[in-house]
Amino acid sequence: MGYYHKLVNNQTSIAPLVVFRMIFGIMMALSAVRFWVNGWVDSQFVQPKFFFHYFGFSWVEPLGEKGMYIIFFIMIFSAIGIALGAFYRISALLYFLTFTYVELIDLTNYLNHYYFVSLMAFIMIFLPAHRRFSIDVYRNPETYRKYVSAWTINIVRAQLGIVYFYAGVAKINADWLLNAQPLRLWLASRADLFLVGPLLKYKWVAFAFSWIGCIYDLFIPFFLCIKKYRGFAYFLVVAFHVMTAALFPIGMFPYIMILSTLIFFSDQFHEKIILFLSRFFSSENLSMQVNRGQINSIPQQLMRLSFGLFLFVQVIFPFRYALYGGELFWTEQGFRFSWRVMLMEKSGSATFYVLNPETDHKIEVNNRDFLTPLQEKMMATQPDMILQYAHYLKSVFEEKGVKNPEVYIDSYVSLNGRASQPFIDPTIDLTKLEDTFAPKTWILPFKG
Repeated sequence: MGYYHKLVNNQTSIAPLVVFRMIFGIMMALSAVRFWVNGWVDSQFVQPKFFFHYFGFSWVEPLGEKGMYIIFFIMIFSAIGIALGAFYRISALLYFLTFTYVELIDLTNYLNHYYFVSLMAFIMIFLPAHRRFSIDVYRNPETYRKYVSAWTINIVRAQLGIVYFYAGVAKINADWLLNAQPLRLWLASRADLFLVGPLLKYKWVAFAFSWIGCIYDLFIPFFLCIKKYRGFAYFLVVAFHVMTAALFPIGMFPYIMILSTLIFFSDQFHEKIILFLSRFFSSENLSMQVNRGQINSIPQQLMRLSFGLFLFVQVIFPFRYALYGGELFWTEQGFRFSWRVMLMEKSGSATFYVLNPETDHKIEVNNRDFLTPLQEKMMATQPDMILQYAHYLKSVFEEKGVKNPEVYIDSYVSLNGRASQPFIDPTIDLTKLEDTFAPKTWILPFKG
């Protein structure tokens, strides 16, 4: 009970939570601005004719050009509101809703770190991260608190720890450890890099990266929790993510993780950051005069139980793949939302045929008439997206006057450098199938 009390109920400095709030808000605002500036709002949410949906979220649709830019405008300013602690609860809620809405629009754009951001944004709604060094405190000094229950900080640490640890667990597979795949493919393609490039073509380098990456992910959250090793562990965090950022095009994720893991550092470390920043602002000095201890704006017992359930789901959800047979990377049933980060190189081709049953006339579909290049690439290797596209083609040809069109596919997929194999049963009319949680028996077996 003593250890539980220390992790959950013990009163501790709010400083780590305040610093994390500022980091999270600034990084999320910059990410959204980067997305806007690079033209991805238009290319991903305005130009496509068709959008792939997450299971159960087929009702989520884009709002058109003006609507999507308004959404991103709200996202940017709500993230700034989080960073400044301005109308914090509203800002956190708006950011969570807008960001998650954008990510639900098209399954094509799924990334593990988008899922991480949605989870963290949801958590932030309920944390008292605005009770110090914020515009909210400046507006109402009575809301200032110097101490909070330890769980409000440890829930963030736990979520970060889950991301790292499960990424390591996912790497314990034959392709990653025994074949150094897909790193052998990816590193060899970067052999033109200055200075280190020539080394990347050697197999032993790929094996070293694979094993080090697995060990790093499995143990880094635990070493970050130990004061004696924390400094060295954070050095590894920086080195690891800087290296991955240099080698792979993975956007803001490495920098988000580098800065987010600062929350593992001591209260004193974060107090120094706030003290430094407070030299430029008067609100911290003014609010220091008010300190009424713990605040319970939401019943603490309810919050602890709710987040306990939240963490329980986070711990067991990645293992749902065990309910399905076959090769996980082939079928991808239970693959998403399980922190399987950069574990496979999968490429494929998918040729669709629409059959008019009345005339027995078969038409080969040009996917580029309906999908963007990115959508076509992602769809070709993911069974649920293939099924969605087949149903979309049915609706398109029905509008053209074809009654009860049938849709078939001729598909081949290569996994982690292997020769292409037939992927989907070409004899099945895909329009007769519905996407469910049941095993997809129409996926052809993986031959290894």
